[in-house]
Amino acid sequence: MDKEILLREDKGKIAYLTLNNPEKLNVLSESMLGALLEHLISLEDDDAIRCIVLTGKGKAFCAGHDLSELTLGRQAPDGGQEYFQSIFDLCSQVMQKIQQVPQPVIAQVNGPAVAAGCQLVATCDLALAGEAAKFGVNGVNIGLFCSTPMVALTRNIHMKNAFELLVSGRIIKADEALSLGLVNKVVSDKNLANEVEKMATLISSKLSAAVKIGKKAFYHQTQLPLDKAYDYAGHVMVTNMLYRDTKEGINAFLEKRKPDWN
Repeated sequence: MDKEILLREDKGKIAYLTLNNPEKLNVLSESMLGALLEHLISLEDDDAIRCIVLTGKGKAFCAGHDLSELTLGRQAPDGGQEYFQSIFDLCSQVMQKIQQVPQPVIAQVNGPAVAAGCQLVATCDLALAGEAAKFGVNGVNIGLFCSTPMVALTRNIHMKNAFELLVSGRIIKADEALSLGLVNKVVSDKNLANEVEKMATLISSKLSAAVKIGKKAFYHQTQLPLDKAYDYAGHVMVTNMLYRDTKEGINAFLEKRKPDWN
C-alpha cells in the first residue's frame, strides 16, 4: 500500500490519529492494527501530548476486522487457526494499549462503527459521535459471534443491553448509543470535529500528572473489591497530594489566582 494507513497529526497538545483506508471503511486489517499499536506505544512516553483523538477517514469510523484478509488466512494448512489467533491477539493488544497510555483517548465517531469498530469506540476513554454514526456488534449475522468486542461492550453498557446487541446483530443509531452509555455526546456531523477539539483542549489544560495518575487509577480500581478499591484510591490520592504542582494548584485556588504549574 502506497499511502500511510494511519495518519498522525499533532495540534498543540492533541495528537490526532486517523484510520486512513476509506475505500475499505477503515477496517482493522493486520497492517492497521500494527500501525495503531506502533503509534500508541510512541505516544505513551510523549510528554508533549496531553490528549489523543482517534477517528476515521471518509464516511466510516471503522467497519471492524478485514473479512477478506481473514478469508485468505483460512487457506493455511491448519485452516487459519494460528493466523486467526495472531490477529485477535494483536487486536487485544491494541485495545488494552488504548487504556494503558496515560493520555485520555477520545473516539471521534464520524460514521458507522461496527463489530471490532464498535469495540474500538467502547474501548476509548471518551466518545463523541456525529448524527450519521451507527453502531453494532453484528458478527452474529454472518455466523461469527463478536466475542472480543463483547469484552469492551460489557464494560460500557448494561449487560442485558449488550447481550441483546450481540445476539441480534442489530445496528443502532447514535441517539440510542447515547442512551445506552456507549458514547458521551451526539452532535451534528458538521460540528463533530469542533466539539471533539473543545473536549480535547479542555482535558489538555488540566495538570497532566494528575490526569495520568487518575486514568491509571480509574481502570485499576474497577477490577478490585470495594474495600481494596478504596485502599488503592486512597494511596493514589496521597501520591497525588505530594506533587509539587498539586500543592500549587490548591494554594492558587485558595488565593483566587491561576496556578503556576511547571
